[in-house]
Amino acid sequence: MKVDLNCDMGESFGLYQIGNDEEMMKYITSANIACGFHGGDPHVMRQTVQLAKEYDVALGAHPGFPDLIGFGRRHINCTADEVKDYVVYQMGALKGFAQYVGLELQHCKPHGALYMMAMNDETLARAILEGIASFSDTIIVFALNNSAVAHVGEKMGLPIAKEVYADREHTKDGSIILTRTGPTIQSYEAMADRVVKMVKEKKVITPDGEEATVEVNTVCIHGDTKGAPELIRQIRERLEEANINVESVKRILTG
Repeated sequence: MKVDLNCDMGESFGLYQIGNDEEMMKYITSANIACGFHGGDPHVMRQTVQLAKEYDVALGAHPGFPDLIGFGRRHINCTADEVKDYVVYQMGALKGFAQYVGLELQHCKPHGALYMMAMNDETLARAILEGIASFSDTIIVFALNNSAVAHVGEKMGLPIAKEVYADREHTKDGSIILTRTGPTIQSYEAMADRVVKMVKEKKVITPDGEEATVEVNTVCIHGDTKGAPELIRQIRERLEEANINVESVKRILTG
């Protein structure tokens, strides 16, 4: 069995420090890098791309709404063309820094409210996907189980990686419960065991005690969750103990 571990990164900007990028890089296989709209700036983008190269981590764009104050987590009403332009603009910026260090973009994962709003909105999902596809039809799209992004992307013939979360609760349909802050970690071991269960059994227990079925290609751990470096370390250890190989999502989908 194989799984990818991803983390949202490069979300610091100016004098504001967000996340634990270098510590998280030691354990993940794919990095979702902010592109300046919800977080990040040109200097942080360059530094994060260079870190990814140093740790042999695959690069992905993490485009969001133009919302630094709200960290991209506020719903913004936009036309489909506006959303597509936002995605193209941000991916283009990251592609430039990737070329600067001799790397290519592996994937794209929308951020925050943009990601969640596209969960059930096919028009918004298609706008995002068309923006991604304008770069390449081989760029992998990270999408929640049973989401409009996953369904529309598959119809468009784009490679889709089904995503679950180590540090967020899941709903019965495989979506996540979006919070402004991560959870208070009661037990690293229990959270790591939950990830192993999702990968091996394709099952996760919802907050109301129901069992939901999920398909898992990649697991997200947020770098700004308190205790994230220790959580990701224990997740990786438990996966390896369970004979689950941790590899970049491109190798998993094409391998």
